[in-house]
Amino acid sequence: MTRIVIADDHAVVRKGLRQLVFEAEDMTVVGEAASGDELLTVLRSRAVDVVVLDLSLGDRSGLDLLKHIKSEFPRLPVVILSMHPEDLFAVRALRSGASGYVEKNSAPEELLMAIRRVARGGTYVSAQIGEKIAADVVRGGAAVLPHERLSDRELEVLCRLGAGMSVTAIAHALNLSVKTVSTHRTRILAKTGLRTNADIVEYVISHGLR
Repeated sequence: MTRIVIADDHAVVRKGLRQLVFEAEDMTVVGEAASGDELLTVLRSRAVDVVVLDLSLGDRSGLDLLKHIKSEFPRLPVVILSMHPEDLFAVRALRSGASGYVEKNSAPEELLMAIRRVARGGTYVSAQIGEKIAADVVRGGAAVLPHERLSDRELEVLCRLGAGMSVTAIAHALNLSVKTVSTHRTRILAKTGLRTNADIVEYVISHGLR
């Protein structure tokens, strides 16, 4: 029986995932968490086989949390379940230690398939992302699109700016100082060649980053 912990800051989502797992005969939910700190507490208190982690957990960057989990529990498989498009974050998540990536709008069976595969020591991504990873290897990992030049945190700030959030609102949401977010914005503009927030919004929309 595969023991699963679900980490998502929305109670309704956790309930739905718990029901999905309940209907599968080969796995069970042994814990839930609504924040990064709660998740780490759960992982330190019981045996777990797979973590299903929302990339936007709320209180901290999902990729930062993933790296923390892998540093403390290096052999624990993590499946990222995210509202973000797979082609935006999947490769970054895998590089940060995730064993699988599933979009929230995927069929429920796909998540169960991902859990089973990573529990056996495998990796799960869609065929489309598999092709992208192969292409990255062929071209030596060179970035193609401007947003691929950004760090994980800069990409997160870009997406939030593109969603119309102010620097102050982003600072509050990510538990950062306004100065730090402003610095990220400056670096984003330099790396992407964008000039204004309006440019950022247009870029994010046109590239399906929201």
